[in-house]
Amino acid sequence: MAAPGGPPAADTEYGIFLPIGNGGWIVSETAPRPEATYEYNKKAAVLADAYGLDFVMSMGKWRGYDGATDHWGRTLESMTMMSGLAEATEHVKVWATVHTNLFNPAIAAKMYTTLQDISGGRAGMNIVVGAYADEFAQMGLWREDLGHADRYRYTEEWTSVLKRLWTEDSVTHHGEFFQLDDCRSRPHPAPAPTLISAGRSDTGLDFQSRHCDGSFLTAQDLPGLRDASRDVKERAAKQDRSIKTYSMLTVVMADTDAEAEERRLAYGRGADVDAIVNLKLSWGLPLDKALSLTSERPEDEAFQTPFVTGSPETVAGRIREIVEYAELDGLMLIFPDYHADMVEFGEKVLPILRPGREADAERS
Repeated sequence: MAAPGGPPAADTEYGIFLPIGNGGWIVSETAPRPEATYEYNKKAAVLADAYGLDFVMSMGKWRGYDGATDHWGRTLESMTMMSGLAEATEHVKVWATVHTNLFNPAIAAKMYTTLQDISGGRAGMNIVVGAYADEFAQMGLWREDLGHADRYRYTEEWTSVLKRLWTEDSVTHHGEFFQLDDCRSRPHPAPAPTLISAGRSDTGLDFQSRHCDGSFLTAQDLPGLRDASRDVKERAAKQDRSIKTYSMLTVVMADTDAEAEERRLAYGRGADVDAIVNLKLSWGLPLDKALSLTSERPEDEAFQTPFVTGSPETVAGRIREIVEYAELDGLMLIFPDYHADMVEFGEKVLPILRPGREADAERS
């Protein structure tokens, strides 16, 4: 993988994707299986705070994927959990997820204003349009009449109303999806929470460029990731705005490259094929395609994101290559065992990525 050399950018942001669902981010019977508890997530967030990471984020998930592991069959709710973590941490940004099709913008405006107050200005909102039909159909809250473009039009109006509620004393709005009359939401958050969103469709990138402070991107390869990063930044520039770009990465580390690779293979050998297929079906893939993709390399499909393996030195080098080549502003990291792996990462990798920069908080 070719990438420019030199030291990593000192202002690159690193955060973690919290394991708010049982099993974390590896769909396997042989991988560490974090339980969906506040205490587990609290320790991970406190470690992130102690080692000077920039943010912690949690997903919103309402239905799991069954299989032998009952993957994500047990989950916590994002906004309430992050409110607790805001109290448990001091420096790290706390980014919670909201599904726009579940929460009226006036309700979300008040909830995130509260989170901003608790956190002392560290709150962020991950805006999700809502694409996994089964999660919402089980509640009777999935609208079959709204296609992909319609859901983004809905979220566009939702976000515009949200921003008005955060800045105006009274909001009257009669739109396609929302009706507000003299709607009041005070106090206003100061500053407004960071807005982030994910998605690589043309409509998604356009939404991010106009409304968000951060864009989470995925691609088939590094050139594709770089193109997406450049694309959304160019779109934002045309709106006289700036936007940061991030991607996700799973880190499997050991003392040597060989030991790290063996660790990854051991996790992959326990891939929960049924759960992985159900996960892919939730994306809208037909059954034959989901089965085909999973059966080809189940040991890789057990990992829900791209991954790097290796010694601390190798992991640091690969992270630097990804960030520099894809022109990213940050990475959201996933670990098999958050408690043990984050200590190793904080002690051995971060000093390479951020030479001379020490954590401010006491390590726990």
